[in-house]
Amino acid sequence: MSTLRAMEPQDLDEVLALEPELFGAGAWSRGVYEEEITRADRYYVVVTDPAVIGYAGLALGTEATVMTIGVAAGHRRHGHGRTMLAALLDKAWVTGAESVFLEVRAHDDGAQALYTSFGFAPLGVRRGYYQPEGADALVMRLVLRPPTPGPGPVGAEAIEE
Repeated sequence: MSTLRAMEPQDLDEVLALEPELFGAGAWSRGVYEEEITRADRYYVVVTDPAVIGYAGLALGTEATVMTIGVAAGHRRHGHGRTMLAALLDKAWVTGAESVFLEVRAHDDGAQALYTSFGFAPLGVRRGYYQPEGADALVMRLVLRPPTPGPGPVGAEAIEE
């Protein structure tokens, strides 16, 4: 039985073993993950069974960003990606995000279908985004709530008719 929980430093060996399988030449380093999981404005989860079989991360903010999400090859199509994405979106919601952005490989129809099923919509393409291979990225956005109205321009005055 699989378990979803917060990513911890002791998970990094298993996460780093999966990185090249999931992301090839664009795999993140230990240093990147060590920094990411200690930042207060980040939220990372793992799915274990009992070893780490998937992981995902979110940059928090008004405009949150899915930083990474991946599931080991032998464990795909079992709902783990969906479970992790739902956890990221829940965290984005409770921390006040108005929208969530992500980039996905333009040729990854499976991932795009997952994101679309959650309500993400394509915004555009970033040519050559994924390095070093130069693969294109599709930028997608999910609107969680309407933008919070601000006070208006500085010095704005009410107009009476």
